[in-house]
Amino acid sequence: MSSVEEFRTEIRGWLAANLTGSFAGLRGRGGPGREHEAFAERLGWERHMAAEGWTCVGWPKEHGGRGATLGQQVAFHEEYALADAPARVNHIGEQLLGPTLVAFGTPEQRARFLPPIVAVEELWCQGYSEPDAGSDLANVRTRAVRDGEDWAVTGQKIWTSLAHEAQWCFVVARTEPGSTRHRGLSYLLVPLDGTGVEIRPIAQLTGTSEFNEVFFDGARTRAEHIVGAPGDGWRVAMATLGFERGVSTLGQQVGFRRELETLITLARANGAAEDPLIRDRLARAWTGLETIRCNALRMLDGVAAGAPGPEASIGKIFWATWHRELGELAMSVLGAGGMAAAGEPYELDDWQRLFLFSRSDTIYAGSNEIQRNIIAERVLGLPKEIRP
Repeated sequence: MSSVEEFRTEIRGWLAANLTGSFAGLRGRGGPGREHEAFAERLGWERHMAAEGWTCVGWPKEHGGRGATLGQQVAFHEEYALADAPARVNHIGEQLLGPTLVAFGTPEQRARFLPPIVAVEELWCQGYSEPDAGSDLANVRTRAVRDGEDWAVTGQKIWTSLAHEAQWCFVVARTEPGSTRHRGLSYLLVPLDGTGVEIRPIAQLTGTSEFNEVFFDGARTRAEHIVGAPGDGWRVAMATLGFERGVSTLGQQVGFRRELETLITLARANGAAEDPLIRDRLARAWTGLETIRCNALRMLDGVAAGAPGPEASIGKIFWATWHRELGELAMSVLGAGGMAAAGEPYELDDWQRLFLFSRSDTIYAGSNEIQRNIIAERVLGLPKEIRP
């Protein structure tokens, strides 16, 4: 096994040699609020990565990965971001579902679902949030009943990222009638191309639609497509959330740093940096970013032990709030001109898109309010929130 620096040099060289030709124009494309950009081309790029053995690098070798160490995984995500490589289209399958199946799936489930994720042949989405539950995952109402050799799923999920591009969805559904809260939930793998499934894109402030509503009306999935035992879905779902806040967040911070450095350059160029209040906010943004990185590195201790600890919730609140405030700071740097669209009928520049889309950062993947409850109750041991 090569060292971290050797691994870093290898991936850096591969990216430099391969982000060329037809792939050169993909640099910087995609990402939150911009998932519509060159989606087919980015899918082709990721399949090229798969053919060269650069997908799922942290997975065990027996499941198609490279068996990369934690340090090597950090190096991969950082170098990928530093190269300004296009946003990944297979993130949910590779970073969320795949590790969940490695930890909880049956041998048959791993053999069926892991190879298409490695090859980027099947894309996944996450069926957690619901209109009346939001980030309160234990309050889901989508239900599934056993019907012969199948599960029949009925309910609605919302804010389902990239469901309109995915072939499969992992769904948290209530399978025990009369159960409440986290009891009686199951974790099901549901195909989206069958009958009883309707996907409706949600128009966002940015004018794009990467979030979706997903309606299940007796949608079918095979009985063996349940991860863990019936009623054990809460434990599996929580593990998935832990994987979601793993090492890939280090690459995310490289993107944040690039945004901040570009904004500082803009503030110097247009004179906004002459305003002492703007300078103070830029300095606070820089120190905040350093804090985010320090917390992420601390979180890696939990990842090494199997799953992130409470630092994951602390980190989610911090980076989400920081990024939202960066969008607000960008509008202050732009001044009055930031209020005008770049073109007809509703063409946004990168800063306007950042400002609008980052409003969702403190909502998705567990809202700030839910994260504060988790920290208060599970970390600090404070009394649980009173529920009706």
